[in-house]
Amino acid sequence: MLTHWGTPPGLGSGPLRSAGKTKGKIVNSEPVVLINAFEVPEREDEAFIAGWERARAFLSTQPGYISTCLHRSLSPSAEFRFVNVALWQSARAFQDATSQPQFADMAIPYKFHPTLYAVVREG
Repeated sequence: MLTHWGTPPGLGSGPLRSAGKTKGKIVNSEPVVLINAFEVPEREDEAFIAGWERARAFLSTQPGYISTCLHRSLSPSAEFRFVNVALWQSARAFQDATSQPQFADMAIPYKFHPTLYAVVREG
């Protein structure tokens, strides 16, 4: 099954959380966190990381991108061996970046589970 890195299901439908409006445009002034868990078989680490690096290279040039970190589980039997955590200026910025045709062409053969989060507590 070939899957693309696209926008998480449901992100494009419905209004984004709004911190204010500017000339009719929705403005989300708080950063969002993308947490994306990947199902990668044990012997496919290098291929997966190469695909992740291509996606990161593209996304890092997009407006609203702040940072990203790829994490690998310490347990080889973990369901989600890789988890990407990225910071974006807004959900809209993430949606716009992942809606670009160039990004849609970056296909990966791994199932992924992306969700956007807002920080509610820090310590």
